[in-house]
Amino acid sequence: MKTIIVGTRQSTLALGQTEQVVEQLQRISDEHGLGCNFEIKKIITKGDRILDVTLSKVGGKGLFVKELEQGLLDGEIDMAVHSMKDMPFELPEGLVVGAVPIREDARDCIITRGHRSLDELPQGALVGTSSLRRASQMQHYRPDLRIESIRGNIDSRLRKLEAEDFDAILLAAAGLHRLGWQDRISAYLPPEICLPAVGQGALCIECRGGDAFMLDLLSRFQDASTALAVRAERSFLGRLQGGCQVPLGAFASVSAESSGGRPLLTLTGMVGSPDGQEVLKESASGTDPEALGLLVADQLIARGADRILAAVRE
Repeated sequence: MKTIIVGTRQSTLALGQTEQVVEQLQRISDEHGLGCNFEIKKIITKGDRILDVTLSKVGGKGLFVKELEQGLLDGEIDMAVHSMKDMPFELPEGLVVGAVPIREDARDCIITRGHRSLDELPQGALVGTSSLRRASQMQHYRPDLRIESIRGNIDSRLRKLEAEDFDAILLAAAGLHRLGWQDRISAYLPPEICLPAVGQGALCIECRGGDAFMLDLLSRFQDASTALAVRAERSFLGRLQGGCQVPLGAFASVSAESSGGRPLLTLTGMVGSPDGQEVLKESASGTDPEALGLLVADQLIARGADRILAAVRE
């Protein structure tokens, strides 16, 4: 048997989704006679340690992945399971995305007292989120809402909704789905109101670029449509040099229709000011995911997105 050490953060969600990945990889290994045995190793990241500061103020990229990547580079783990939305555009030399499995629901959702929808919240309701992207779009759609930062894992944020004065909190639906907590969701936020983060709902399985065995195993776990969509979104991210410090979102869908035998993608991207006064959106379609991401980013830059992002970074 070949033992594969799988690195993950230690939150309830990270462990839950890693266990699901390991279960599926074990099935693949057994079906193909690869003789794998998986062990999970928990690693604490900078983003997990600093919980009293908003993500936009912690600074730096890869807040939830750097320690896992160091574990890969040092040979302490053989693969790492990340939420794709946590991944910086550039990976360290020697590391690659080994697989992007099928995507969960990419939408954001709202959890409220009394299972009210966003439109049913009273004037001046207090809404908690750790995301500048969500805050910007919420303030744009409902300027009357009071937005406050709320950090912590999903379970701790849900507890804060009950224990503190929040009327609602905003979360990624995918995490609640993976934990089997869909019943906590009061309403889903359509992308027209709240465009998701780049890669939201998708996982990234990272490994060493020279590990032929891992690359072969993970290639059997790849979902082609999800990988294409994520490539377009991450191309958009790279062009705008985005991260969790800026209000930026993107979502790509893959059409069953094709052009010249290639799947057709439609990508929508957004950049907004933190106060929601400006929210810019552009959409385009194409068959080349990288070119499509650059096109939508450049359309936004032409409308002033670079000015908005520069002001946020300053």
